[in-house]
Amino acid sequence: MASSTPARRHFTVRVPCTSSNIGPGFDVVGLSLSLYLTLDVTIDPSSSSTAPTLSYTGEGAAEAPLDPYKNLTTRCALYVLRCAGIHQFPTGVVIKVHNEVPFGRGLGSSGAAVIAGILLGDALGQLKLSKERLLDHALMIERHPDNVTAALIGGFVGSYLLDLSDEDSQRKAVPLSEVLPEYPADAGEQWGRDPPAPPKGIGHYIRFGWAKEIRVITIIPQFEVPTAKARSALPDKYSKEDLVFNLQRLAVLTTALSRSPPDSHLIYQAMQDRVHQPYRAHLIPALPKLLDSVTPTSHPGLLGICLSGAGPTILALATENEEEIAKSIVGEFEKEGIQCRKEFLVVTEEGATVTEHEV
Repeated sequence: MASSTPARRHFTVRVPCTSSNIGPGFDVVGLSLSLYLTLDVTIDPSSSSTAPTLSYTGEGAAEAPLDPYKNLTTRCALYVLRCAGIHQFPTGVVIKVHNEVPFGRGLGSSGAAVIAGILLGDALGQLKLSKERLLDHALMIERHPDNVTAALIGGFVGSYLLDLSDEDSQRKAVPLSEVLPEYPADAGEQWGRDPPAPPKGIGHYIRFGWAKEIRVITIIPQFEVPTAKARSALPDKYSKEDLVFNLQRLAVLTTALSRSPPDSHLIYQAMQDRVHQPYRAHLIPALPKLLDSVTPTSHPGLLGICLSGAGPTILALATENEEEIAKSIVGEFEKEGIQCRKEFLVVTEEGATVTEHEV
């Protein structure tokens, strides 16, 4: 009996941007927000094309690699497929990418690209992996859980990495260059086809509540702070006093942001930080002034203000007067000769999605 021809398919992958840390929660908490990375994917099995065709619009379109063996999202997809024993992409894959997430601004652009790739690989292979297993794959690539967990799960999320067995720790510690190899120009089908599969249960998470009154303001300066540079600014050791300072505030903040009505004094104090923002201040002009001068007293309606991720984006939480708060933050950057754009965003409860369409 003749084998049936695979059907044409059309699906959409949609991943929200994220803000991590939220003040004291360095590498622990993340928040999914309403700027999106979207992949519109079609598969035509009758096509002779064996490599996906990529096109980009939106943020970073001129910078994004169109070679599927160099593009982060499609390399992540191929990693998922190969971990499942599927060594190449299906034929006839066309991916149209629209990106709203600015690169290098502390809004989780790389985390969104990774999660989009993980979901793309799962959908291309029709693997139907669980959320937990999808996260395992993501954490083999993006080694910090805050952004990728928030992007995948949605909402206000806390996450941590498990202590693993010696064997699983060695698998997780495999260099990223072996998980996502840089494919050379002459790479063939056999090249890099057996990557290390992720251990099970690398990361765990919990979703916190989020008060309906809290609105999100992001001020996005028009310059980049590479994550590697922002991490290199951090010390190797911290004082017990500074660690206790952050732990106390994080313990309060995760509950305070769920309470209605929000307590501006409690939240503002709970969003203070001594672990990362003081050490990154020299990378972001106006940051020290903003953290000191934009307060609930000076700006009614403000709840708290912090760096978004590694910056330079500023995240402000408020219940009212968003325009006035945003204007003040933009004004401080303008004094330093830096132009900004402002976005008024909402917390996305849904997280990353894959939607199949009729063909």
